[in-house]
Amino acid sequence: MIPAAQPRTSPVRHLGPNWYASVMGTAIVGSAGVALPAPANGPRAVFWVLSLLLLVALLAARAVHWARHRDQARAHLLDPAMAPFHACLAMALLSVGGGALTAGRDLIGLRAAVALDTVLYTAGTAAGLGAAVAVPYLMAVRHRVEPGQASPVWLLPLVAPMVSAALGPSLVPHLPPGQPRETLLLACLALFGVSLLAVLLMLPLVFARLITAGPLPLALTPTLFLVLGPLGQSATATGVIADAAPGVVPAPYDGGLAVFAVLYGVPVMGFALLWLALATAHVVRARRHGMGFALTWWAFTFPVGTCVTGAAALARHTHLAAYEALAVGLYVVLVAAWLAAARGTVRGLLSGELLAGPRPASVVLASGTARTTSGAVR
Repeated sequence: MIPAAQPRTSPVRHLGPNWYASVMGTAIVGSAGVALPAPANGPRAVFWVLSLLLLVALLAARAVHWARHRDQARAHLLDPAMAPFHACLAMALLSVGGGALTAGRDLIGLRAAVALDTVLYTAGTAAGLGAAVAVPYLMAVRHRVEPGQASPVWLLPLVAPMVSAALGPSLVPHLPPGQPRETLLLACLALFGVSLLAVLLMLPLVFARLITAGPLPLALTPTLFLVLGPLGQSATATGVIADAAPGVVPAPYDGGLAVFAVLYGVPVMGFALLWLALATAHVVRARRHGMGFALTWWAFTFPVGTCVTGAAALARHTHLAAYEALAVGLYVVLVAAWLAAARGTVRGLLSGELLAGPRPASVVLASGTARTTSGAVR
């Protein structure tokens, strides 16, 4: 019997919010390159332009997704595995906007960079705060999750305000002196607190699940790197807030913020390196057990990039060559991770694998795994 032809599926029907992670991961390569002791202007601008193009393309594709496939869009919101990825939109906007003032300023000019960053920062911060409230609310009242299902992905909505805290200080010098500048800087410090306290509530659940329930499914193993996001980004935030403080907040608070950047950043970066080693060990194990490419590989990029900027911030405040070397070493890891994620994404797009819907439950893959709604294989 000849099998019936399968209906043709729209290429954007299964385009989830997790795709914005590719924008974040690309933008951070350019922005983190600026923070290095000897940044290269050419490559950083190329990565920023690429992230801007990716953002525009994904915004358009997601708009079509919401217009034509609202049932699938609502399903993503009600899926506890997919809902946290809606925060990636906010972080993509923030990353590209922040990159305009660093990696893209020489290319488009300071005035255009400030205007673009202002728009994207405002939209990204609003979206990030919305996700930080809406996603945990959905998890409490609509999703049905158990402690054994805890995942580093749950951290995504809580990290978005920290990205705003780290990127907002770059706009402070472009505001009128006085209260406008001080208000924005202290708002960034408040966003730092919002994200930090929320992450401190969620992270024990993730760690407890890892210890008590065993390793994550193969395709989700790269998401262990997401824990580095709030760690590196918070160290970055304290550093850049302290950089912007002189002349904006009165003494002795400006000096106090510089002290806090070191007293907070040093132990947090130490824990980040410990978690990096733990996550890497899990990834090596997963690869040995047959972990293939999935969109979760983009988790190797943005979180590592925040550790680059965090180490660079500590290098500025401590003047220690060790932190400069750490920033350079992590940047090499970041570029390698971006190349791996980008290569896998391009191959998956060309084959149609990444835009295909979840496979029916009756279909068994050779590895004994099944496709998830995020386009991963587990």
